[in-house]
Amino acid sequence: MPALQPDLTRADAPSSGLDSTYKWKVVGMLWFTGFFNYADRQAIFSLFPLLQTELHLDMTQLGLLGSSFAFVYGICGPLAGNVVDRVRRKLAILGGLFTWSLICMATALVRTFPQLLFFRAAEGLGETFYFPASMSLISDYHGRRTRSRAMGLHQTSVYIGSIAGGFFGGLIGQHYGWRSSFIVFGGLGVLLGFVLNRFLKEPVRGSADLDDLGSHAASAAAHLPLGEFLRVVWTTPTLLFLMGTFCLANFVAMVLLSWMPMFLYSRFHMGLAVAGFTATVFVQLASMVGSPLGGWAADSLRRRFVGGRLAVQMLGLLGAAPFVIWCGQTMAVSSLVIALAAWGLFKGMYDANIYASALDVIRPEARGTAVGFMNMTGWLFGAATAPVLTGYVAQRAGLGFAISLAAVALFLAAGLLLLAMSTTLRRDVERMKAELARPAPTV
Repeated sequence: MPALQPDLTRADAPSSGLDSTYKWKVVGMLWFTGFFNYADRQAIFSLFPLLQTELHLDMTQLGLLGSSFAFVYGICGPLAGNVVDRVRRKLAILGGLFTWSLICMATALVRTFPQLLFFRAAEGLGETFYFPASMSLISDYHGRRTRSRAMGLHQTSVYIGSIAGGFFGGLIGQHYGWRSSFIVFGGLGVLLGFVLNRFLKEPVRGSADLDDLGSHAASAAAHLPLGEFLRVVWTTPTLLFLMGTFCLANFVAMVLLSWMPMFLYSRFHMGLAVAGFTATVFVQLASMVGSPLGGWAADSLRRRFVGGRLAVQMLGLLGAAPFVIWCGQTMAVSSLVIALAAWGLFKGMYDANIYASALDVIRPEARGTAVGFMNMTGWLFGAATAPVLTGYVAQRAGLGFAISLAAVALFLAAGLLLLAMSTTLRRDVERMKAELARPAPTV
């Protein structure tokens, strides 16, 4: 498909000697996009009690609202990633932002559960383009020395967005009705899109990696055909281990995001706004500390040994697991707050390196697709199953037990990382370096 080639090499920024200030400004601009990416998807969970009353929904139907978003978000991940590797990342980011923001606003028009389910799923389609595009773009501004820190800093937008969506979604819904929440968050996202269109610049693909290798030549990498990419995935077992880890970790994260507000509302009799705020603020603020810490530690350890990023991720998973159990079993608010904060701290250490670890073994021209495939596994098989399975278990054994049970997934995820570190990582990293030094394939 030669006609796509100009889009792959066109850039608004130089391919080497990148302005050190602007590359951090890019992280800042994308931070606000990531903020709305998560605020829009989180707001609905604080509105569960209102939706349950007005639309007469049971626990399983509420769980399906979370699962429908995750299912579409995940199943469209590979398509979104493949598109991102063919077009300018700026175009994909802006297109996704406008799409999901308008769908968020349109959700206010629904009158029945099937309609709500449809718009919730459609929002997942719009949002699925963002992370493949943003992670690929950041990787071309930040190389081996700063990649984890840049992505860890960007990851804090997820936490603040989740807090804002949980609190303000509940607050607006409590005072003005649940429909107003969707209008406010969607409208602000549309305004942000016009700002990004003016200031965000597209870098040349692979520029940061070429700088790491001591080359200042502009990369003219063509996208990999899907069949070739699937061969790369199958022959890069480290990426497969990371996909499995992300699937399990995302399952647990979605349990928190979708059911903790309801857990606080029912067990501790909190109001909607307070429950939505409490369910997110302690975890996410602690993750804001853990994510930059995890990014800094991973960049430092990566310079010392090849498994540095995965080691930090494994510590995060093993550290979080006991506190997930604690959250579901405690009967005191003060104890729950401690558990949520500790969970969040370790979660942030893992989150900072989700994509940075994967991009160490994937060539620049395939990174959007790689992130898309990771999103597919993490959301389709992890997050999409979490709300409905947790709701099913909760109906039979209680919501607290269902939350605690999720910790098993974290122990399994840590085991996958240990396997990758001990068996496949070094070989896959060295192969990626060797392939980057050769001319890129053409299509």
